[in-house]
Amino acid sequence: MSGETILPALKRGDNGAAVVELQMRLAGFRGTIPDGDYGPGTEMQVTAFQRLFMRMAAPHGRADAETMAAIADFAKANPVDFKLLRCPCGVCPGFGRGKFKDEYRRPERLEVYHLYEYPGIHRMLLWTYRAAQLHARARGWTLTINSAYRCAIDNANHQRTSTNHHGKAIDIDIIGSGGTDRTRCNSLRGILVEQAHAQIGWSAPDRKSLEPADIAPTWVHLDVRSYQRKYLADRYFVKDLAALDAVPA
Repeated sequence: MSGETILPALKRGDNGAAVVELQMRLAGFRGTIPDGDYGPGTEMQVTAFQRLFMRMAAPHGRADAETMAAIADFAKANPVDFKLLRCPCGVCPGFGRGKFKDEYRRPERLEVYHLYEYPGIHRMLLWTYRAAQLHARARGWTLTINSAYRCAIDNANHQRTSTNHHGKAIDIDIIGSGGTDRTRCNSLRGILVEQAHAQIGWSAPDRKSLEPADIAPTWVHLDVRSYQRKYLADRYFVKDLAALDAVPA
C-alpha cells in the first residue's frame, strides 16, 4: 500500500488491483465481491455512489477523477475510530495474535468454524460502515461501533465459541430519535440490504451478512463470514486508518 488516498480514474472493462480497491471503497453502495473486474456490478456501485453521495442527477457509472476525489471526501466525512475496533482482552496486541490459521472447531472446514485470528478487521466491513453512517445521518442518527475484534482469549474469558469477531464482524449501535433501538436497528438492516447488497443470515455465498433481529435485537451485526477464502486473504484486513485508506502501490 502507498500513502495516497485517491485512486486513478477507472472505467468499465478495466481490471486489476485498482478495481479491487474501488470495489472495496464502494462496498456500501451495492457492493458484492472484490474480484477486480470493472463490469456491470461495479458500474452499478459507481452509479449508486454518484447518485447518493455526489447527488448527480444523471450518474454515468464511470469512476473518473471527479468521482475518485468524491470517494476520498466520502471517507473523510465518515470516519472510522480504530480504538473502538480493538480487542478488549488486554492480552493480545489489539487484533489477535495470528493464531489458529486453517484450524477448525468442527471437522467441517467451513468459515463459521474457522478459528483463525485474522490480522485486523476486513476492509469491506469498514467501508460499508462508512456508507451506513451516510445513510444514518440522513435519518438523524449517529452510529458507533460497540464491538469489533474479539480474539480467542476474549472468547475464552466470556465462554464464547463463535469466531465471527476474529476480524470478520462489527457490531453497530444507533444513537438518535425516532422509535426504539429495536425499530432503528430493523430500519438500518433494511437499508443495508437495499443499499449495500447485504443479506439477512448467511444463506448466499459472497454476500455481506446481517444477523437477524431475533439474534441482534438492539444492535446491528455485520459480517463477511459468507465470503470465499480468496476474499478473506490477509491483505484485506487492516489495523489502522492509514491502511484502510491507502491505495495499492
